[in-house]
Amino acid sequence: MDDTPSVAPSQAVYLLSPEQIAGPYFRNPKLIRRNISEGADGVPLVLRLAIVDAMTAQPVGGALVDIWHCNARGAYSGWSKVNPDKEVDVDEIGSIPRTDDDTYLRGGQFTDKKGVVRFTTIYPGFYAGRALHIHVAVRITAGNNYLEERHVAWVGQLYFPQVASRSVLNSREYSGRKALALTNDEDVYYKQHGGEASTLNIHTLGRDSNEDGFFGFTTIGIDTFAVSSHIKPEDFDKYTV
Repeated sequence: MDDTPSVAPSQAVYLLSPEQIAGPYFRNPKLIRRNISEGADGVPLVLRLAIVDAMTAQPVGGALVDIWHCNARGAYSGWSKVNPDKEVDVDEIGSIPRTDDDTYLRGGQFTDKKGVVRFTTIYPGFYAGRALHIHVAVRITAGNNYLEERHVAWVGQLYFPQVASRSVLNSREYSGRKALALTNDEDVYYKQHGGEASTLNIHTLGRDSNEDGFFGFTTIGIDTFAVSSHIKPEDFDKYTV
């Protein structure tokens, strides 16, 4: 399956993908890896993201794409002892003190020449007050090297089709929670800044069952010269490891 963007010169350029907050659970463990699961229980998810320059419709190669999301029970690594069934009213980076040094379900990849990154992870669960989502940050670099970073161009969140999420939340690893997941339409960030433009395309990996997992993909259009206000360079330095 190949969803790499193919754009003829006469076609319109890509739309800018909507930015969203980084949230309180951002950190920078500097983990370059494709498989970020670290053995976490959950329904498998293979994620494919294509990064495209919205001004030129050309793929953005050599960009550093970080993703992070909660586990099946709603916990984030670094904050594993925070109760995911209790809603928190803060959304800024660093607003919730870390509780541990775990690194599951976090990592980054450099885009290839086609602007594509691939991750192996699990379908995320949820924490109180939010729909199921994955955080993404795109850094423009001068090469595949942390020491040559330029700036953070785009920060966003990716959501899942409700039909797939309902099936996942009925699975053993996800069920039995005190809190209920919000639907996409109930999630304030989805409604105000995301919508369909932030929703992943999802296919099952197996023909007969969702237990084999899902394949999710989307194209993210960015302005490579933009400087995101949601994650600043000093945030990567301050919240390293």
